[in-house]
Amino acid sequence: MGVIEESRSAWSSPIVLTPKPEGTDRFCNDFRKLNEVSKFDAYPMPRVDELIERLGPARFVTTLDLTKGYWQVPLTKEAKEKTAFSTPDGLYHYKVLPFGVHGAPATFQHMMDQILCPHREYAATYLDDIIIHSPDWTSHLGHLGTVLGALRHAGLTANPKKCHLGLEEAEYLGYTIGRGSVRPQLRKVEAITTWPKPATKRQVKTFLGLVGYYQCFIPHLATMPAPLHKMTEIKHPHHVLCSVEAEEAFTFLQKALCTEPVLNTPDFGDTLVVHADASGTGLGAVLSQARGGEEHPVTYCILAVSCKNMKGIIQQWKKNAWRLNGP
Repeated sequence: MGVIEESRSAWSSPIVLTPKPEGTDRFCNDFRKLNEVSKFDAYPMPRVDELIERLGPARFVTTLDLTKGYWQVPLTKEAKEKTAFSTPDGLYHYKVLPFGVHGAPATFQHMMDQILCPHREYAATYLDDIIIHSPDWTSHLGHLGTVLGALRHAGLTANPKKCHLGLEEAEYLGYTIGRGSVRPQLRKVEAITTWPKPATKRQVKTFLGLVGYYQCFIPHLATMPAPLHKMTEIKHPHHVLCSVEAEEAFTFLQKALCTEPVLNTPDFGDTLVVHADASGTGLGAVLSQARGGEEHPVTYCILAVSCKNMKGIIQQWKKNAWRLNGP
């Protein structure tokens, strides 16, 4: 595939073989030493929630996945030498952007943003995952052809097996999107609902991280996981025992994604409504929009607040209450 070539570089990173689920080994490079001396690339990664919001009430969507995206980015001569690695057969370096160098995501995202910038009204990308959205079939065909032309002009190719064209509903970045709505991807929900009761700090953190990705669907996420968060504190041992409160929180979070409503993608040309609330342990709000005579949630926003921070909020509220209540 022209990915690597023999090298005479003064650099050399070790290789690591990690087992795959099917029993084979995955070839990986340990670029930690290289990353320590590499210049940091501060180019921002897009926020997933903002990408989803841009879809609005699209009727047709297409998702594209580039074939080994990083490997479609050629390296300069100087960059090639720094990616060298040792093998029993000699020294080799990469000709294309490898996985594991810390500037790779920013470099790739910057490239994709430049390519799709003229088409951002109907196309978005998170690394090599592209989505095209349109209000009707005719415009969707035009948008699809334009984006494919831009990728071809840039010399990029998509993986046909991972592309889904002209759908009313599609999976994208862990969500099922289409018909003006968004909900968690079914297999992700199943992973959460069948998650075994955590017995270690790491298992608790992994579970909370997975649930946290879908926090916009769970109204009470600011307060309910508090017993689980306590289990991850330093004072607790590596192996933890679930309290009654922690088990209740764990069960609540497992069920929440199965029972909470589907969210609507926002139509920024129409009125949006915010409902806010607060308690002694957290703040919450729901952004909603009326469609078909009924108000539907667009997203839930939550924030857990410590006692110290809550006191500060109360003080500021008292100080500025007159502004809200009037003279």
